[in-house]
Amino acid sequence: MYPIYPYYGSKEVCREEPIAFPSQQQNVQPGMEYLMKPPPIFDNPGYKAAGKLQGKTALITGGDSGIGRAVAVTFAKEGANTAIAYLNERRDAQETKQVIEQQYGGHCLLLEADLRSEEACRQVVEYTIRQFGSLQVVVNNCGVQYVQRSLEDITAEQLHDTFSANIFSFFYLTKFALPHLHEGDSIINTASVVAYRGAENMIDYSATKGAIVSFSRSLALNLAPKGIRVNAVAPGPFWTPLQPAAGSQPPEAIQSFGVNTPMKRAGQPFEIAPAYVYLACDDSRYMTGQTLHVNGGEWIGG
Repeated sequence: MYPIYPYYGSKEVCREEPIAFPSQQQNVQPGMEYLMKPPPIFDNPGYKAAGKLQGKTALITGGDSGIGRAVAVTFAKEGANTAIAYLNERRDAQETKQVIEQQYGGHCLLLEADLRSEEACRQVVEYTIRQFGSLQVVVNNCGVQYVQRSLEDITAEQLHDTFSANIFSFFYLTKFALPHLHEGDSIINTASVVAYRGAENMIDYSATKGAIVSFSRSLALNLAPKGIRVNAVAPGPFWTPLQPAAGSQPPEAIQSFGVNTPMKRAGQPFEIAPAYVYLACDDSRYMTGQTLHVNGGEWIGG
């Protein structure tokens, strides 16, 4: 018995059909969206854009797939230029660029980079400014996730890799973006529900997500006098390439992914993208240091 999702096959079609998550696992980390079965739903043709990001430029890490792809496409619908930093999913990145430019008439810059490197983060910001001339929205969204039964199983290499990808990159990229940001601009960091409730088999991953929440709160206080807002989004279970990625979780666990939420299903990327639009645009001008919880109904305090 699989949950029912709203499925959007095209601009003309809106129907209900079951989406099953068959057992699967990829051999790369992070995963690739084009290999997922079924593919995540990243676009909602029924979304009513209102030009909320018209004339702005957004830099989105991990914007080639999953939540990042949905955010990039929705930002483009709202009028933003998008720069997408991605690690190695070239096919995913090209498909995202194609949707943004050919389907919605936007402008998309693809930047292949390993953001665990401080220098790579500097170059990504530099290329974005060179291409679009300015930067108003930074979305720190990239990350990796490994499952281990115990703390003893987490190697020094895994710990370093998880922290480098999930929180160091946020520091590096934001540091280089800050000289280009001004009053009214926005920084949005992707945290997770596990930052609040923990995850027994993802200790290092959960620790990085907790760090992202504290990073967002502290940076918000630091930048409030400049009028630059910093907020976070804490997703619950979403069907993204992080789930079937190598080492992420046992393949059989995919079959019941998300069923423990109050809504009894995992989320699709298009269902969280509007939260990022809200935090990026002037609608949230009196919000900083906060976290939006989009998790299928789980109560989170904090």
